[in-house]
Amino acid sequence: MNGFHRLAALLTPLVLSISLGSAEAATITDAQGTRDFPNRPQTVAVFDLAALDTLDALSLEVQGVPDWAMSGDLEKYRADTYAKVGSLFEPDFEAVAALAPDLIIIGSRSQKHFAALSAIAPVLDLTPDNRDFRGSVKRNAEAIGKLFGKEAEVAERLLKLDATTTRLRDMTADKGRGLVVLTTGGKISAYGPGSRFSEVHDLYGLAAADPTIKATTHGQVISWEYILKVNPDWLIVIDRDAAIGNTETPARALLDNELVNRTRAATAGHIIYLDPVGMYLTSSGLRAEQAIADSFIAAFGQP
Repeated sequence: MNGFHRLAALLTPLVLSISLGSAEAATITDAQGTRDFPNRPQTVAVFDLAALDTLDALSLEVQGVPDWAMSGDLEKYRADTYAKVGSLFEPDFEAVAALAPDLIIIGSRSQKHFAALSAIAPVLDLTPDNRDFRGSVKRNAEAIGKLFGKEAEVAERLLKLDATTTRLRDMTADKGRGLVVLTTGGKISAYGPGSRFSEVHDLYGLAAADPTIKATTHGQVISWEYILKVNPDWLIVIDRDAAIGNTETPARALLDNELVNRTRAATAGHIIYLDPVGMYLTSSGLRAEQAIADSFIAAFGQP
C-alpha cells in the first residue's frame, strides 16, 4: 500500500465520524421508548391517521399514506400524488421500500409491524396509551413538533387543548352521569373509564353511568335493556360503520327505539353523536382532539 492509500485508509473513519457527528439528529420519546431520529425528515410514510391528522394540521408534507377512503380534512390524501404504502393494518413492504422514506410513522393498528418496518427506515411509533391518553397525545404531538421544527405551534395548540379541557371539567361537574357507546353492524358496545373512548370520563370529568365496565379493546357488548337500566343522563354515541363508510345501519336509526327513548338522556335531548371519523380513526391527533373537545363544549352547553 503506497503512502496515499495508507493516508486514505487512516482518514476514512475520521471523515465518516465527522459526517455522522455533524448530521442533525433529534432525541424523541415514542411508544417504543427514547431514541434518536433523523431531524427534518424529507420523505415520510404514514400508516396512522391520527398522526396524519397532526401532520396535516401543522402543514407538514408526507409522501406515503394508507390506501384508505379518507374524508374530511384528510380527503386530499386519496389523490394519486401520494404513494399508497398499504392499509391501516398491513404495510405494502415493496411500496414502502420503493418510496425510500427516511421516516415511517405507525400507530396502534400497524404497531405489530414495527420491527419489519424498522429494517427499511427509522420508525416512529405514535400508539396512544389509554392509561395516560392525554399524556400520550402530548408526547406524540411534541415528537412531531420536534422532528419537523414545529415546537412553538404544537405548544400553542396544546395550551388551547388544555384550556378547553379545563373548561369542560367545570361544565361537567353538575351534568350527571354519561354512557359512551359504539354501534357497528346493528350491535352496540359500551366503554367505561380507562378505555379507548373514555375521554368524556377521564379527561372531561363526566361521571360514568356504569363504572364497572371493563376497559377492553372492543368494549362490553350491551343490550337496549341495559341502556334503560343504566339510564344515563347523557348518551355519547360513536358510529363505527359511518367512520368506515358503511351506511347500512346508522346509529341514529338503531338508537331510535322504545327502550332508549325512555332514558333520561333521550327525554332531555342529551344524546351526543360524535364525529365518527374523529373518534374512531383520528382520535389522539392534535386537530382531532381539539375538535372532539369543542364538540363536547357545544353539547354540554345545552340547557
